[in-house]
Amino acid sequence: MQTIRAAVCHSFGAPLTIEDVTLAPPRPGEVEVTLEACAICHSDISFAEGAWGGHLPAVYGHEAAGRITALGEGVTGYVQGQAVLVTLIRACGGCASCSGGQPVFCETPYDRVHGPLTLDGAPVEQGMACGAFAEKVVVHTSQIAPLAEDIPMDAASLLSCGVITGVGAVVNTAGVRPGQNVVVIGAGGVGLNAIQGARIAGAARIIAVDMSGEKLEAATEFGATDGILATEAEPWNAVRALTGGRGADAVFVTVGAIPAYDSAPRYLAPGGRVVMVGMPHSGAMSQYEPVMLAALGQGMIGSKMGDVVLRRDIPWMVDLYRQGRLKLDALISGRYSLDQINEAIADTRAGRARRNVIIF
Repeated sequence: MQTIRAAVCHSFGAPLTIEDVTLAPPRPGEVEVTLEACAICHSDISFAEGAWGGHLPAVYGHEAAGRITALGEGVTGYVQGQAVLVTLIRACGGCASCSGGQPVFCETPYDRVHGPLTLDGAPVEQGMACGAFAEKVVVHTSQIAPLAEDIPMDAASLLSCGVITGVGAVVNTAGVRPGQNVVVIGAGGVGLNAIQGARIAGAARIIAVDMSGEKLEAATEFGATDGILATEAEPWNAVRALTGGRGADAVFVTVGAIPAYDSAPRYLAPGGRVVMVGMPHSGAMSQYEPVMLAALGQGMIGSKMGDVVLRRDIPWMVDLYRQGRLKLDALISGRYSLDQINEAIADTRAGRARRNVIIF
């Protein structure tokens, strides 16, 4: 057992406190990773606000990168000192979902409360199976992926969630093809990565929709061909004008705002699909007109973590970054110490940040 510093949530909606917690050594099939960077995702903030429940106290954080410092029994294919990213995707490898190539939907349960973290002898929930707002983590081997030595850790950490969620939603979930038209609602961290994914996939029109003109300007840096203010009257008509009256083959909702979900089907072309990426709070409800979806052969589908398969998707994304075709460094808005985490969270919550990163 060892003592590490971590940002602990004791009460939903309250500031996190930096405390010494106890970290257990890795069990069979687990690894210990000493972290060098952890980005702040809106999901961390939602959990800390109590939007999706959970046990307290808890340590959140799930978008991280670092180096392996201990290996549990039976772990092969990794060595101490190796650079890896850490994700929330915990997969058994043998259930129906894992066997079917969908590890993000692993059906094998695990103890979400009694993990490797304790405080004064009591369990601390390892938020999203990671607990990465801490100096070290102990996670299942399925939750890591090797990194190239020349990729900076702060940039690499973004691959753990925000990048794979946005790019994967386009490439894996929607299967966008060259020449298709895409709308991305929300030009924040995940939205910018959906825009990048659409550019990589060869989309003809990549139309960003956001409440902020400043964010629409940023969207063009990442590949958006057009930007439309969501505050315009019936902005879907502007999309139709840009696409010759047809609309979008795929609409990606990358924010958890209900008005965005309500309006998303209006942007669709016949046969198009809304891809639901952003996660509203539990109990929030959206409305749409099902007869239109049925009559035009349209659909709605969820996308969790971009339907990523780590060993398949991380290598080609890293390669794209090294070629200069996938922007990671430009996604980082600010770098903070662990002691500054509440400041970094406040900046993220205010909507000013693409991604803020905690540097250890």
